[in-house]
Amino acid sequence: MNENWIAPSILSANFAKLGEEVDNVLKAGADVVHFDVMDNHFVPNLTIGPLVCEALRKHGVTAPIDVHLMIEPVDRIIPDFAKAGASYITFHPEASIHVDRTLQLIHDCGCKAGLVFNPSTPLSYLDYVMDKIDMILLMSVNPGFGGQSFIPSALPKLREVRKRIDDSGLNIRLEIDGGVKVDNIREIKAAGADTFVAGSAIFSQPDYKAVIDAMRAEIAKAE
Repeated sequence: MNENWIAPSILSANFAKLGEEVDNVLKAGADVVHFDVMDNHFVPNLTIGPLVCEALRKHGVTAPIDVHLMIEPVDRIIPDFAKAGASYITFHPEASIHVDRTLQLIHDCGCKAGLVFNPSTPLSYLDYVMDKIDMILLMSVNPGFGGQSFIPSALPKLREVRKRIDDSGLNIRLEIDGGVKVDNIREIKAAGADTFVAGSAIFSQPDYKAVIDAMRAEIAKAE
């Protein structure tokens, strides 16, 4: 089983001092920097691109950067994010005409690859590409905005994906994104997640370490 990772979403950070925010959240015990990339086309919002990723690397951030592409089409921008310092690049299968090829492109660019499933997206996309995936990200909100409430149907879906991963024998991370908080992270962990994206739950609080410590304590109770 993979170690548990807390992945704060910088979408909820103060962008006027982003480098400092990322430094602080990593010092507080976060494992991964989560990037929400939106294009105002695939989802109804516009956020950040490779320049921000590159700027954080130049600032000195060495932690893994987990880039979630909510854009369509995806292939054109993948090499740019890889060059900018992304560690993981995940995308929505609906946003690629050739899912297998896009996964291969991410690997060819030197990054780890993953698929993202919206709340109502079927898991059948996994049937032929499990051996090409390093991460599966389940959305527990509809993508496009931060600060939404967790959709409960994500829990049985998590359990189903956990079983698929365990049955495959492959080393695939299982990530959850959307409405993750201290008071529900324990049941999310119990359902099989090992990577937890949290935005407003962390960045809206004055003490990042207190929130992350509380999340880890809840995760430990589920193990």
